[in-house]
Amino acid sequence: MPNPVPIADQTPRLQLRGISKRYPGCLANDAIDLSIAPGEIHALLGENGAGKSTLMKIIYGVTHADAGEMIWQGQRVSLRNPAQARSLGIGMVFQHFSLFETLSVAQNIALAMGAAAGTPKQLEPKIREVSRRYGMTLEPERLVHSLSIGERQRVEIIRCLMQDIRLLILDEPTSVLTPQEADELFVTLRRLAAEGCSILFISHKLGEVRALCHSATVLRSGRVAGHCVPAECSDQQLAKLMVGEAATLITDYPKVTGGEAFLSVSRLSWHNPDPFGCSLKDIDLEVRRGEIVGIAGVAGNGQDELLALLSGEECLPRNDGPTVLFDGQAVAHLRPDARRKLGLAFVPAERLGHGAVPELSLADNALLTAFHQGLVSNRLIQRGKVAALADEIIRRFGVKAPDAQTPARALSGGNLQKFILGREILQQPKLLVAAHPTWGVDVGAAATIHRALIALRDAGAAILVISEDLDELFQISDRLGALCSGRLSPLKATADTRLSDVGGWMAGQFDAPQLPATVPV
Repeated sequence: MPNPVPIADQTPRLQLRGISKRYPGCLANDAIDLSIAPGEIHALLGENGAGKSTLMKIIYGVTHADAGEMIWQGQRVSLRNPAQARSLGIGMVFQHFSLFETLSVAQNIALAMGAAAGTPKQLEPKIREVSRRYGMTLEPERLVHSLSIGERQRVEIIRCLMQDIRLLILDEPTSVLTPQEADELFVTLRRLAAEGCSILFISHKLGEVRALCHSATVLRSGRVAGHCVPAECSDQQLAKLMVGEAATLITDYPKVTGGEAFLSVSRLSWHNPDPFGCSLKDIDLEVRRGEIVGIAGVAGNGQDELLALLSGEECLPRNDGPTVLFDGQAVAHLRPDARRKLGLAFVPAERLGHGAVPELSLADNALLTAFHQGLVSNRLIQRGKVAALADEIIRRFGVKAPDAQTPARALSGGNLQKFILGREILQQPKLLVAAHPTWGVDVGAAATIHRALIALRDAGAAILVISEDLDELFQISDRLGALCSGRLSPLKATADTRLSDVGGWMAGQFDAPQLPATVPV
């Protein structure tokens, strides 16, 4: 439980008064008041689309408010851009990464810190020191495009920690961290708060909000719905403040054994030509019809490589030794479109740029992967059918968007995730491969996604979920395994698996003797 912030007659670090921001067809922020004290860890809660990200961007100078005022350490300020925010001591870690993929880690951090920080080469020792200190090891010379999603998140966090910050804004910082890494981050945040740094913390993981944050402001539909002390509330009470009604946060989905194997992978080894990447070693994997198999693992241990080989983004020679079979048919040499025709649907780890094209409308993004579902006839796009599919995704999965012509970049992270997953599920795939299906989404959206996955499983689809959220994997998976250094542990029935078992697999302890799941961890 977090220690209370000492009460003192001191000027608030940050005050927002009557902040409003309107976009076409949407009032994102409606007269929001917010106050954060020095040394306070303040949570900002709300379901996807509640206005949290817009408010954070206003504080960081990315977006300008239409009305209201921002007071920084007793002085009214009007931020023109993020550079001015950083000069005041405001740092932010975005949910969607703001990195240059063709530059190195050190070059990205140098750009953010400015010329006074020195050259990228001069920064490298400090980057190593800070990253080791906070348990998020980084190699400064690596190019960002070679990093996993989790490693890119580390760059964002380290970039802020290296600056002289007085307010640190964190938007879903633990989404791609293991529980151990999250605990280490919390130690760092508590130390920063004890030194007087204010922290504004956005997370949909209510347990970590209750453990870390001194106070919370809850947004609903762009307005302040209430304030609370998270440590004094249950997860159910916090969820009710967020969504306006009681919500079941944990559903005990029944576990099943599945039928015949649809996906079969045997002796899959693949050498990654990227010197900083991960190579796969003798992967054996089977996913049956009517079951969900969950794969855990720390970021950078072969998840991206396995996903690429299953989706067809990476192919193997037709007569190569390793086999990847869909319903008995060899597919390792086939490109993604050919695999989709055989029943594959795919939800990648990165939403913008991989799962969806930011500049395209939702309707056009629906067409990108569903074009073979009767949306193209005689080489002509059937615009009416495309729009109908996009509208159905929006309706069935509760996507908050003005209409199907809304560009993908305009959606919140959770709503875009629901759209991408809905697009794949409505194609009624025989095999769904999904990476981090509920990364950064609120409790209501996560429940919607989980119900959809279970319904697809019960309809007979084979589902493979790769996630770093162990709670999620235990909740929805029928069998579990973990990747470590490109090797996959044996799969085990979830009902017979303990959290400590998975933790051992994530550390490469595949052959250690395991106690029955009924023995306390």
